[in-house]
Amino acid sequence: HNPEFTMLEAYEAYSDYEDIMAMVEDLVRSIAEAVISTTTIERDGHSIDLAKPFRRVTMFEAIEEATGRDLRAIWDSGDHDELESAAQSLDVQTVPGWPAGKQLAAIFEAVAQKTFVQPTFVTGFPKDVSPLTKDHRSIRDFAEHADLIIAGVEMGPCYSELNDPEEQRHRFQRQAEARAQGDAEATLPDEDFLEALAYAMPPAGGFGLGLDRLLMLLLGASSIREVILFPTLRPR
Repeated sequence: HNPEFTMLEAYEAYSDYEDIMAMVEDLVRSIAEAVISTTTIERDGHSIDLAKPFRRVTMFEAIEEATGRDLRAIWDSGDHDELESAAQSLDVQTVPGWPAGKQLAAIFEAVAQKTFVQPTFVTGFPKDVSPLTKDHRSIRDFAEHADLIIAGVEMGPCYSELNDPEEQRHRFQRQAEARAQGDAEATLPDEDFLEALAYAMPPAGGFGLGLDRLLMLLLGASSIREVILFPTLRPR
């Protein structure tokens, strides 16, 4: 990230990530119509159509489309070493000791994310990389978490928000352990947030949309410095 960036974040009570994906799809389309008066974008020789329904694929499907490798059997076997070997065979760098979900997400980011030019929601994120998200209602070890990808760039996540304070505290503890072992991306514990959850938060969905990235896409900008007010410049 640039030191300055702009995110739009929102919760909606009594919604889940399915509702939020629909909301974000409508929002992106509306922003495009307001900013550039069209829902068709030309980018790097591709015509990106925001008017069509956004595609949805799982992380496993995305990896298989990009590599021809179906990692579901490896995942289901619970063999973390085999998953790490699969990452190495795909030239994906992982760190020994990473949980399986983080390895899977690293594989996706390295080999599949850039392949999605048209707007796509990638679902099926592991719990290991979704510490603020509810467990998937029917798939063990996964979360109700989707990322919107356009032109190979992550625009932002959509969640079914975790609203159980005890489970959230447990997740924070696991993140703190991961951070102590060198994972700089692990989420820091937030006692104020835990206290707020303890007062009772209704079921909710939420999203975070990177407005700078979206504006770069809509305006054809190649650098975030072109779409923020006070970009960091090199000294003369």
